[in-house]
Amino acid sequence: MRHVISVILQNEVGALTRMTGLFSTRGYNIESLNVAPTDDVNLSRVTLVITGSDEAIAQLNSQLSKLVDVVSINDMTLGAHFERELLIIKIKPNKDPKEEIFLVIEEYKAEILDNSINSFTIQLTGAREIIDNFVDKVTVLGDVQALARSGSVAVTKGEIILSSYANQNLSS
Repeated sequence: MRHVISVILQNEVGALTRMTGLFSTRGYNIESLNVAPTDDVNLSRVTLVITGSDEAIAQLNSQLSKLVDVVSINDMTLGAHFERELLIIKIKPNKDPKEEIFLVIEEYKAEILDNSINSFTIQLTGAREIIDNFVDKVTVLGDVQALARSGSVAVTKGEIILSSYANQNLSS
């Protein structure tokens, strides 16, 4: 099963290496990794996507929680959550008119960042499946000159939160 795991990690030299090393030494490939600052300059939020059985990922999360740099862990896949990716793609259309690409852009509510003479640079934010479908459609209509995906970011639905360590300690 595919798991989206969100980790609050101390913003220290080597912390990310120690965390990702845990996955590689156990033979897990990280499909997606996103690191971003939090409201606390001492902490970063890491969102990663890995595939494995629920039991194996639970054991991995347990071992991850023992790392000194890890403040908190939330396997987003175990509950209701929002998950999104950002795509920026540059396409050189196969032919004129470019109306087919405009129709796909409109269908997916994507945004044109640059419409130059020979190419389009397009931005789309959405669920992984939507991004995959959009890429499939536009690559048929032109040659991909560049493609960048952010990887997954996620937050839980409802009242459950994954916030900074300081905020968690204040509410305890």
